[in-house]
Amino acid sequence: MKTFPMFLQMAGRRVVIVGGGEQAAQKARLILKTQARIDVLATDLDPELSDLAAAGRVTHRAGPITPQDFADTALVFVATGCPGMDMALHALAKAAGATVNVVDQPALCDAITPSIVDRDPVVVAIGTEGTAPVLARQIKTKLEESLEPRLGDLAALAGRMRSAAAARLSPRARRDLWRWVFNDTPRSLFAGGQERDAAKRIKSAIDTGTFGDLDGEGGSVSLVGAGPGAKDLITLRGVQRLQEADVIYYDRLLDPEILELARRDAERIYVGKAPGCHSWPQEKITQTLVSAAKRGQRVVRLKCGDPGIFGRSTEETDALKAAGIPFEIVPGVTAACAAAASAGQSLTDRGRVDTLVLTTGHRTDGYAVPDPINTIQPGTCVALYMAVGAAPQIVKRLRDDHPCVPFTVQIAAKAQRKGQVLLECALDDLPATLTRHDITGETILLVRWPHDLEAAQTPEPTLEAVSQTRPERFQNTVAQRRPHLSH
Repeated sequence: MKTFPMFLQMAGRRVVIVGGGEQAAQKARLILKTQARIDVLATDLDPELSDLAAAGRVTHRAGPITPQDFADTALVFVATGCPGMDMALHALAKAAGATVNVVDQPALCDAITPSIVDRDPVVVAIGTEGTAPVLARQIKTKLEESLEPRLGDLAALAGRMRSAAAARLSPRARRDLWRWVFNDTPRSLFAGGQERDAAKRIKSAIDTGTFGDLDGEGGSVSLVGAGPGAKDLITLRGVQRLQEADVIYYDRLLDPEILELARRDAERIYVGKAPGCHSWPQEKITQTLVSAAKRGQRVVRLKCGDPGIFGRSTEETDALKAAGIPFEIVPGVTAACAAAASAGQSLTDRGRVDTLVLTTGHRTDGYAVPDPINTIQPGTCVALYMAVGAAPQIVKRLRDDHPCVPFTVQIAAKAQRKGQVLLECALDDLPATLTRHDITGETILLVRWPHDLEAAQTPEPTLEAVSQTRPERFQNTVAQRRPHLSH
């Protein structure tokens, strides 16, 4: 960031606006929303500013301007409409040590005025560092539509009740209270004009320590699928659980930016298990989740992909059930879906591929050919997780059973993440292709046998032949190591 967003205390502080026309009036309208004192320095005022001065809402001075006029100010706006005059006034203000905004001259601005969504005391500021004001206004419009008009009044009510909540409830219970207030019944009632009923329910919740289906003290665990690793592929529910968590246990392979979605003071604990180096054995992770929940913490176990697909979630949920700890599973985008999407294809294809198998080439006793490869039939797509080490055995088994089927294999390493690599090769070239491109892990192999793929009597095409017969597709997948489109 070139600029740092910050909200300034304005009550009783002095803001100077230099100029008497429409640009100056626009800044006056903005600052009048605050409790600042406004001085307008100009020879003449337009009718709007003149009326404000007559009403005592701004103070007008028409004399010569000196650096002393800008001393002891919170902000200075220079808005005469004359670039040369604005530059000279900017120099005077800086000589007094003021923080200055010169209208339509970003290079002379210490502070940039954002687009504002005002639900006082809830205020949202949108800035683009002066590069795209139209975009800022578009974002503002969307937020205006999504934030109900009475939201600020609900926030003000919550502010008046904070002291009572602090006196009666623990920090954890207070977080759950306000989560309930802004996510559940009180917010719905307030938006519907039932302010009194909303206030009564909040007061009752503070008195009893019970709100909705929460008691404010018990621990729980959410097994959250983070998707293939990219920040923008986690679900909205997953983001919500991160923002509610007291402690987060997270895997390796995640985009570190995903953790920025969490509540700022949530504890983050890395429990990643690299192949051959299990510094956190599964048993230790499972018992840690149980212990944290028993301490009353709201726990998130953040897993790559989907927790229910080769994520060892059953071991964790069994332990949570045995301990009587409430838990939920939040699904995520699994790696096979990410791999197919990266290649611009579907995992199934009506009339050609009507069976999808998710399997793994890595079992508890090491790499092995998974059973679905032994029984593969036409119309099948097999997505192989953690199967790079089993590639030679997989090729041999398919060749032994189906010597004339011209299989091709799609390879997706780090799908939908930075460093993504997409390759396609003939089945017999799979081990060599993996070696040539240094593909060792974090990879999905997709083997398809469509209904209309007929066995051939000639040898399979080589990797080079594939590149010649399908040049455009080959260039997009093999020849380039392209990053995820969002990066």
